Amino acid sequence: MQFMASKQPENSLLGPESDSQRTLYPYVTGTSVVALKYKDGILMAADMGGSYGSTLRYKSVERMKPIGKHSLLGASGEISDFQEILHYLDELILYDNMWDDGNSLGPKEVHNYLTRVMYNRRNKFNPLWNSVVLGGVKNGQKYLGTVSMIGVNFEDNHVATGFGNHLARPILCQEWHDNLSFEDGVKLLEKCMRVLLYRDRSAVNKHQIAKITEEGVTISQPYSLKTYWEFSAFENPAQGAVGSW
Repeated sequence: MQFMASKQPENSLLGPESDSQRTLYPYVTGTSVVALKYKDGILMAADMGGSYGSTLRYKSVERMKPIGKHSLLGASGEISDFQEILHYLDELILYDNMWDDGNSLGPKEVHNYLTRVMYNRRNKFNPLWNSVVLGGVKNGQKYLGTVSMIGVNFEDNHVATGFGNHLARPILCQEWHDNLSFEDGVKLLEKCMRVLLYRDRSAVNKHQIAKITEEGVTISQPYSLKTYWEFSAFENPAQGAVGSW
């Protein structure tokens, strides 16, 4: 009796490549993060919303985390990919601490690491669906930078992700200055977050503000901003719009 070996079709998914998975579309996402330098360090703000598609499903998602001794990370985009980034950074900080040489990674080194991670994943056609903000203070030097999901990165005195790039950055460009106090910095961030709350359908009125100085990281308890919804433009936003419903 002869047995014929069955031949797999050439386009078969069986084999090593069949186990390869990609994030084809983000599921649970967070919206804008806004950050700026102030007199003593870095201030960062984000809301706590997590949107499942267009549904504001979660309202207690923390999107700002301390990294090591000198850095603070905030992220918009896919929440599970943000957790993956935190896992990478935990390993990086642990490896750095194992040297026990009295030195520790500063915000510039962590930011550079993130640029390589995001660009590497983009080149594998398996990007981490996040835009991240990394700020910190080390040896009196303030640092603030951002990285997009495809590895585009820069450093500036104020940065924002998501809708914040379009709605918050113009406000920051007008009102930010070098000698900003903590109180004025918080007021400026709250102004930006209020505009985003009015204009971004994924935003939620539950915010946290974090600061990092030479002393360390402090993240505020969640709180809501005072809002005013009686503007005439809000009553009939489509009035006069050609072809609107």
